[in-house]
Amino acid sequence: MFEYKLHIDEFLNYCRYHKKLSDKTIRAYKIDLSQYGVFSNELSKQALWDYIEYLNKKYKPKTAKRKLATLKAFIHFLLLQDLIDFNPFDKLETTIKEPLLLPKTIPLGVIAKLISFSYQQIVFAKSDYQIRSAVRNTAILELLFATGARVAEICTLRSDNVDLLGNSVKFYGKGSKERIIPIENFAVLSILRKYHSLFEKEILDSGYFFVNKLGRRMTEQSVRNMINFYCKQCGVDMHITPHMFRHSFATLLLEEDVDIRYIQRMLGHSSITTTQIYTHVTSAKQKEILKIKHPRNKLNIG
Repeated sequence: MFEYKLHIDEFLNYCRYHKKLSDKTIRAYKIDLSQYGVFSNELSKQALWDYIEYLNKKYKPKTAKRKLATLKAFIHFLLLQDLIDFNPFDKLETTIKEPLLLPKTIPLGVIAKLISFSYQQIVFAKSDYQIRSAVRNTAILELLFATGARVAEICTLRSDNVDLLGNSVKFYGKGSKERIIPIENFAVLSILRKYHSLFEKEILDSGYFFVNKLGRRMTEQSVRNMINFYCKQCGVDMHITPHMFRHSFATLLLEEDVDIRYIQRMLGHSSITTTQIYTHVTSAKQKEILKIKHPRNKLNIG
């Protein structure tokens, strides 16, 4: 029997050093493969069939699909290394259907209220510490909305990937895919430059663009907490997450008739299928088009 477990560490190293996957992804792969190792000692078609059934019973579709994708990636590695002669997934039905969950967006008026409130915190700050914190928080909010970046991409943004002279930011998304987003709004550029001037030493020492009071990189949870606090302080009663800025970025651009292929590139999606979820949330724009531009409106009958 093929001892596939002996090659798990080789696979994880391949993902880390050849595919340049994130530590978070590699940790998830390790957990998923360990879980399968408890379930079965072999990679046979029958074992995989039973495992798919087990996943569907125990997990939600999204989680089940991810765990299955880990196994597929591992088996692909074994095939590449000539460690196995056939793919046990061949002729095996692995489709797991997910319910269509529409992305939650933030109304533009609420985004304006939050960003306006963040600028007020700078004006009303009473100490150097409060000024610095308020400027940093405003810069984070502005960049979330200006770029549609994931909160993890914002928090792990390296200082040398922010070009305040060329007015662009370079992000590394899932699978370390690189994308460069231009910053074309004067207010966004101004707050980023102000933040950089206030935190220049900490940025230089840490290597990260956004840092906390200890001089370390900002954490994703810190950004979530900041947004929750700002919502409460300015009377926004809806629950807002950093990722909702990304959804709003895409949806609002789509409603402005921006080609979905451009939005795909700006979001860093490998497949346009992922981006097309946003076409389901633009019903307001569709209503406006039909109300104003439908040829029936030009017919004067009766």
